[in-house]
Amino acid sequence: MTRFDHSRLEIVSTADCLKLLGSVAFGRLVHTYGGLPAVRLVNFVLDRDTIVFSTGPGDKLRAAERGDVVAFEADDVNIERHLGWTVTAIGRLSVVTADDAAELRSTLPLHSWLPMDEPQLIRLGVATIQGRRLVPWAQRPRT
Repeated sequence: MTRFDHSRLEIVSTADCLKLLGSVAFGRLVHTYGGLPAVRLVNFVLDRDTIVFSTGPGDKLRAAERGDVVAFEADDVNIERHLGWTVTAIGRLSVVTADDAAELRSTLPLHSWLPMDEPQLIRLGVATIQGRRLVPWAQRPRT
């Protein structure tokens, strides 16, 4: 049964949220930097129910080394057709060990869209995930 929120957006199931995340290459990592929110565009892959991306030295790596709780958002919107979806995940970052990184690099299409010296793999262990889909007006429930 399809469910809708108070804005008449379709509520996306956890399984469908993961499928949607697997269909795009870029998302936004939301973390704390200097006590303030920071948003960074990252390319990523889905490894079962975790999000994996590559980074160099800097704020994202330090957040992973600390095990920070962060948010991650990805979406796809068709402006002309007024359709689209958004998925938000919340969880804890961690640095992928060298052994696990070697295995992930051999099995997943991991690459960075920026050149990096000594790239590290970061994993977001998803604790909660939610998604919303903008559906055509005719399919929305009347209030």
